[in-house]
Amino acid sequence: MAGPTTAERGERQQESSGPPLVRGLRKPRLRTIIVLAVVVSLLGGGGTWVLYGSQWLRVRHVSVSGVLVLTPAEVRKAAAVPVGAPMISVDTDAIEARLRRKLPRIDTVDVVRSWPQGIGLKVVERTPVLLVQKARKFTEVDDEGVRFATVSQAPKGVPLLELSASRKGPGAASFRRFGTGRLVREAVRVAGDLPAAVAQSARTVQVRSYDAISVQLGDGRTVAWGSGENGGAKARALTALMKAAPRARHFDVSVPTAPASSGS
Repeated sequence: MAGPTTAERGERQQESSGPPLVRGLRKPRLRTIIVLAVVVSLLGGGGTWVLYGSQWLRVRHVSVSGVLVLTPAEVRKAAAVPVGAPMISVDTDAIEARLRRKLPRIDTVDVVRSWPQGIGLKVVERTPVLLVQKARKFTEVDDEGVRFATVSQAPKGVPLLELSASRKGPGAASFRRFGTGRLVREAVRVAGDLPAAVAQSARTVQVRSYDAISVQLGDGRTVAWGSGENGGAKARALTALMKAAPRARHFDVSVPTAPASSGS
């Protein structure tokens, strides 16, 4: 039997070795992958250098906003932002924690990067709703019952807290059951529920026991509020009662469904 011709053998060799076009692309494709890998590596290294080694993205200034009583200088000092450090390396969580620890007047603070070279400190201060007087000093208490600052001059429009409940006397049982902290929070609750017009003239919130809280107004009128419960209903009852008896000197809304007034 005759073997394959010379032409047939040539065709078979060409088929086994693959198309010329494919053979020619294999090596360039591999080189392309290698080149791309090198470029990506260089770009990554360059990005790292820009973020950490470059002078372009370093902390140069620290801005403070939202302060009312605190000064920007106080906030900057407590924040201790590392000026000159790479922006990317600044630990914003640590700065927030440091500010809240060193400046209890701060309720919340947001530390933000202001690219390319700034750090912003957005502060929200606590607002006093009651004052506790000791000697000639006043301790400010916020709406969560937190005592956050002591000042020598009482802020205007903030009533004093008189905690007459003690371990002895009529309020002893209430004191033992609830403790000072809970009674203070109840007083804060009452102060926050007062109608706006009444809150503006409130001078003292007196706590004799958990369910015997009263408010002294600037013109000498008094309000028996009772406990801190049902504050909304008590506020509505007090507003209606004051309109109905404008000359009364004493108002009792401890039971909001049966408010009473007396004196003239």
